Amino acid sequence: MTEEPPADNPYVREPDTDFAPAGGLSAADAREQAAQLREAIRYHDYRYYVENDPVISDRAYDDLFERLQTLETEFDLETEDSPIRRVGGEPVEDLEDVELVVPLLSIDSSGEADEVREFDERVRRELDDGADVDYVCEPKFDGLSIEIIYVDGRYERAATRGDGEVGDDVTENVRTIPSVPQRLRGDYPPVLVVRGEVHMPLAAFQEHNAERVEQGQDPFANPRNAAAGTLRQLDPSVTAERPLDCFFYDVLWASDEVAPVEEIGPTGADSEDAASVGGAELDGLDTHWDEHQQLPDWGLQVNERHRLVDDIEGAIAFRNELQEVREDLDYEIDGTVLKVNDREQCRRLGTTSRHYRWAYAYKFPARKEETRIADIVVQVGRTGRLTPVALLDPVDVGGVTVSRASLHNQSEIAALGVDVGDVVRVERAGDVIPYVSEVVESNSEGYFELPDSCPVCGSDVEADGPLQFCTGGLSCPAQLKRSVEHYGSDSGLDIEGLGEEAAGQLVDKGLIEGSVADLYEIDAEDLAELEGWGEKSARKLREEIERTKSPSLGAFLSALGVPEVGPTMAQDLATAFGGLDSLLAADEADIRDVEGFGPTVASHVVEFFDNERNRRVIERLREAGVEPEPPESLQVGDELAGLTFVFTGTLSVTRDEAEELVEAHGANATGSVSGNTDYLVAGEDPGQTKRSDAEAEGVPIIDEAEFASLLAERGVAYPP
Repeated sequence: MTEEPPADNPYVREPDTDFAPAGGLSAADAREQAAQLREAIRYHDYRYYVENDPVISDRAYDDLFERLQTLETEFDLETEDSPIRRVGGEPVEDLEDVELVVPLLSIDSSGEADEVREFDERVRRELDDGADVDYVCEPKFDGLSIEIIYVDGRYERAATRGDGEVGDDVTENVRTIPSVPQRLRGDYPPVLVVRGEVHMPLAAFQEHNAERVEQGQDPFANPRNAAAGTLRQLDPSVTAERPLDCFFYDVLWASDEVAPVEEIGPTGADSEDAASVGGAELDGLDTHWDEHQQLPDWGLQVNERHRLVDDIEGAIAFRNELQEVREDLDYEIDGTVLKVNDREQCRRLGTTSRHYRWAYAYKFPARKEETRIADIVVQVGRTGRLTPVALLDPVDVGGVTVSRASLHNQSEIAALGVDVGDVVRVERAGDVIPYVSEVVESNSEGYFELPDSCPVCGSDVEADGPLQFCTGGLSCPAQLKRSVEHYGSDSGLDIEGLGEEAAGQLVDKGLIEGSVADLYEIDAEDLAELEGWGEKSARKLREEIERTKSPSLGAFLSALGVPEVGPTMAQDLATAFGGLDSLLAADEADIRDVEGFGPTVASHVVEFFDNERNRRVIERLREAGVEPEPPESLQVGDELAGLTFVFTGTLSVTRDEAEELVEAHGANATGSVSGNTDYLVAGEDPGQTKRSDAEAEGVPIIDEAEFASLLAERGVAYPP
């Protein structure tokens, strides 16, 4: 049912967006215009997301939105439910846990039609009354399930599904999603709790991935990961910049009395309220099909591809039809959800501790190996090398969802004859690295060609054999970002807090302009002013950077990013030459004397250290107080053999010293926590990421005193 537009509002039909300067308005006129703009924008959101029938152009909508933002800023007119709040709120330190009003359970699933029929038989057997059972069928979205609470028609809280009973509070992030209304429409209950699925549309996903690759960032693996990562951002303004959408599909709970959101507690899975089976005691909502019809009247977007069928064969037919059009949809689905339509029957069927007994997912078979190239973008690495990357419609390859594959170089592209739009076969080299093995269906003429200028900085591109390189050096932001990220990575100096996103921010904001040496001149105050940062995180990164002023020589050489030289070979160089100055004075013959260094790698090493720019970077690092320490002759033993340690936070010795100690006695020391880690040693002010990873993997977290006791039990003295 299309609602009539607001009466006498000049910004609904053919709005005049040639606004006079806001400074010329009186406070009363600004207030009136802002109220009209809010009303009009809400109406346009409804027409766009719910009715799928916009009445103005995107450009006109943007003009209205920008005008409202100007008025609210200049006249201090922002309201709690203003559309402008979608641009993002203040960053938070951590996402808080909140108890869900209604447990969000999972759904049993299968890809076999016979198992779907067995589900139907089980439903009829448990009802045991001979009544007809019809089903509501809807797409099974591959996104992130959320619970949203509206109080008196106003958006109040959003939480992720979490463990089904406790989720992350993502209120401010979900607020930025345009299809989530800040205020309901029509005749809504005083308190309404609904379930939706946040997702990233496929076209937007590919476009966003292309931007990430061009900026030197790794693309998201698939739209679901993109949506989940975006929704869990600590800075809502980052979420606002990413293209999320939301479909609603369940009324979870409702109340006839307004109550503060803090007082809306969990109903419990065994509640007699209709909430426990996905409905609410509202007039006219006796079935799930009723909910689908009602949600749009409240301004909540539902997916148009849903159907009411009168038996299980109709549900199976719907799933098969949906599979046929799957590739034409702008969102990821991996099957069909079928729900017993009648809520009274749902109540009688109930739930298990984990699943609804009245719902089932009939899944699609995984996409296998063949997929379409949605785009080809060019990534610039820290050495300046241009790598063409194919962005794929997500496909299952060996049990792993793949959405990108390297095309290696121009010669490889020409040999394949591959271009955007082609259907290709994707394989995984060594069952790990995805690559395009052949073109199955060509939908283009010719093949993709790498640009003559760098897509990031515009510098000329030069060929070196089959490879192409940007000539911009560290004046190219992409190379500089990659260099900074590598310097702080596990393969470098293991600087907690200096990951891909932080490195990009530091370069984009001009805090790092020439080289990694600029890291040591950044003030904590400057860091704290960046989006998503606070005083605590800024101070912690400064402390981490200071910690690296006395790195082991091997770690320092690895951090510099010498071509072809990883952590192991860097340590071999450190052991062979003993000090940085000795290595800087070495010639190619000296390098080739080191075991494992052939002529190609030796030439790369000499060329790197003979390069005037690289020498200057090393000089600046030393001027900043960075002085690599030569390898110590520690007694080698096997007292700690078989153990793997990860260190975080500030210890009484440097992290490098702690790592060298355990390695000297047979243990492994790694920079990140995994299921193979035996202990996470946490000093003062430890990193939250490593602690969270350890908790998720069940890895024991010990403090420095416990670490010392552990070593003493095995005959190893600590501190060294």
